[in-house]
Amino acid sequence: MTQVQDIRKLYYEEGMKISQISKETGRDRKTVRMYLEKEDWNEAIPSVQRDSTFPKLSPFKDIIDQWLEEDQKAKRKQRHTAQRVYNRLLERFGEGFTCSYRTVAAYVATRKKTIYGKQAGYLPLEHIPGEAQVDFGDADYYENGRHYNGKYLNLSFPHSNQGYFQLTRGENQECLFEALITLFDHLGGVPRRIWFDNASTMVIKVLKQGRRDLTNAFIRFAEHYRFEAAFCNVESGHEKGNGKCMEM
Repeated sequence: MTQVQDIRKLYYEEGMKISQISKETGRDRKTVRMYLEKEDWNEAIPSVQRDSTFPKLSPFKDIIDQWLEEDQKAKRKQRHTAQRVYNRLLERFGEGFTCSYRTVAAYVATRKKTIYGKQAGYLPLEHIPGEAQVDFGDADYYENGRHYNGKYLNLSFPHSNQGYFQLTRGENQECLFEALITLFDHLGGVPRRIWFDNASTMVIKVLKQGRRDLTNAFIRFAEHYRFEAAFCNVESGHEKGNGKCMEM
């Protein structure tokens, strides 16, 4: 769209001819003319091909759609989550329902986008057992009679709302690794998946499509302890769940 805007500006504001614009932008003259004559700039509304998408759900789509459409009259917090839809289908159809939760969740997300438009961009958080998150916090504490303005690392489990913390002197990479090792030893295991913020101790650069350029030390640490590292979107701490701390 930026190049289209430039083409129209060159023609309508700067008075350049189509052949000049073609040479300037590298677009052929037919394309330039098409952009200049175009009047309807509305985006096409994507349509959901219900008969061809999620074929295993076909016998159940009508009831799912009914639940989701009825939700328009309910308060946001009372609307169906994908997990609630999945549970109701299991309760209603029993062994006759063989679709996976992943399939149901994908279909529900697609239908909500159609029903609510952009308002359906946020779904309630659902964390699976064994999935953890890491956060640093400020801590005032005394050690051997001396006062410290330090930090603590909180390792919490949103599914059970249980958490543990370890005091540290700071939140650099060494403190992060030492605190995690201490917590892993205390738990007697390592979470399968851990969510992190985009701190420079781990993330060198946030790339396109949700990828991250990670520090070599953090990559080695994650590989050694065999956990999957996941990262929130930038400035999106709300994507994490909430866990309560338990002092070690």
